[in-house]
Amino acid sequence: MSEIRPNRPITPRIEAEDLPAARLEALPDLPDPAPRRIWSMPALVGTGAAVLVIGLSGLETVNFVADEFIRGAALGWASLGVAVAGFGLVFSGFWREARALGALQAVDRLRADLAGTDAKRRVRAARQWVRDLPEGPALLPAIDAINDPDAVLALLRSGPALALRARADALGRTAAIQTMAGIAAMPSPGLTAVFVAWRGLRLIRQVAALHGLRPGLFGTLALVRRTALAAGAVAGAEMAANAAAHAVLSSPVLQHLAGEMAGAGVAARRMVVLARAAEVACSPVPPGSEG
Repeated sequence: MSEIRPNRPITPRIEAEDLPAARLEALPDLPDPAPRRIWSMPALVGTGAAVLVIGLSGLETVNFVADEFIRGAALGWASLGVAVAGFGLVFSGFWREARALGALQAVDRLRADLAGTDAKRRVRAARQWVRDLPEGPALLPAIDAINDPDAVLALLRSGPALALRARADALGRTAAIQTMAGIAAMPSPGLTAVFVAWRGLRLIRQVAALHGLRPGLFGTLALVRRTALAAGAVAGAEMAANAAAHAVLSSPVLQHLAGEMAGAGVAARRMVVLARAAEVACSPVPPGSEG
């Protein structure tokens, strides 16, 4: 016997064009989404605190220097020299951090121009990037002679980008060997974790310096974030890590150490992956299908 289902009222589907115009006009307008704020709450608080600390300390220093000039010219000039030197060093550090962050943002702009479809912007971005590279003078005439925008990317990927990737892989292999040796010498797991973290940060800074970047404290934090995001987008990182880990573990001594310490081989392999991810984060050339 077939199952008897209770009758349910069928609600007809009403399209927007079936509604009368008067009812459509009576519908309330949805508010526009709120614009995204450029400054977040931590940024506002941090900037305000920095302004207060620097501003109030500057005013206090000015008053102190003025009082010293009242006491004597020698004391006044001495206190003024100390104040100028101290504030000069502080602002030099801020300026260096700002330049490092600006250089990281310039990498994003160059990457967007190289990945875009505008031929003029792509050629201009390519010239701007290779100008500071050692092989840049030899590549500039070749870039100017290219009319196809896709050929510009092919030239960069097969030339300076490939050379920088090879150097970054070499830094990763060196860091992997040093990590294994350091883990073998560490007396406690806590020191081992600190050493691996320090070596990873140093590797990221080395790869950044390879691309002409000099990140400071905040620049290094931003670069670590970019590297973490790039690690999931590196297509050939696993293959590169496997090949480099095999090359690192080819030494009998290192094979013995890796056999005794299960985490040493994993840490060494992660250093190679970290080097490749840092290279992708620092390079403005978008990766191709070869990864």
